[in-house]
Amino acid sequence: MVMAPIVSKRLGKTDIEKRMTLPSKSLKYFPPLSGDTHVVDFPVRDESGRVWKFRIYTRKTDKKYPKPVLTKGWREFVCSKQIGIDDRVKFYMEKEEAESVKYSVRVEKAVKIFGAVFGHEPIHC
Repeated sequence: MVMAPIVSKRLGKTDIEKRMTLPSKSLKYFPPLSGDTHVVDFPVRDESGRVWKFRIYTRKTDKKYPKPVLTKGWREFVCSKQIGIDDRVKFYMEKEEAESVKYSVRVEKAVKIFGAVFGHEPIHC
């Protein structure tokens, strides 16, 4: 079964060097944030089967525009996969029986010719 991604993002400099910003509308697909801390850690499986632990963080002060970001675990993932600017990352959610949810992530490397992005192709590592 082919699942539609809950997030598909072409990455920019900040996404690569610091943290990945997520669209606010995608927050509803991720595990609920815990109490006053506005953070949640969750496991994500990559295309090779390795499980990564990511943390979503949102601003406490702005409830209307929470601005979710991936922090903990994200930079390690970026470095391990040698992800660069203009590469694409897609997150998927799979619901299982008993309300269980699993997350997966796929990376697509940018196909560049003379510096222009012509498409993306999946990596297999």
